[in-house]
Amino acid sequence: MKKPKKNKNAGLNEAEIEVGYLYFTTANQYRAVLAMKGEFLIYAPSSEGLEPLAPDAGKLPFENSPWKKCAIVTFAKKDYQAFTFNGENAIKHQLNAAQIAETTAQCNAKSAIAALLAE
Repeated sequence: MKKPKKNKNAGLNEAEIEVGYLYFTTANQYRAVLAMKGEFLIYAPSSEGLEPLAPDAGKLPFENSPWKKCAIVTFAKKDYQAFTFNGENAIKHQLNAAQIAETTAQCNAKSAIAALLAE
């Protein structure tokens, strides 16, 4: 009997983390990076334990999720997994301008982003 294939899980290299990208942790939590400056970033976290997004999902899963600020190195250490988004399977996916604006509004991060970028 064949063993079931496991998803490859991986922490990220700090250079792989980019603003405007969506990531999916092994705890099934989506994370959208909204801003980066120096050693810190601001991201929108979803709840953990989510099912993968449906191809026709109209909204990203960040409604009422408070934004978080952390060191880039800390964000990178989390275990991430590849996931399918917009028909493509990868470890990270670029969000369009409307999705970034929606996510920023959903987690009320506009002033936090401005403060980080002004530091």
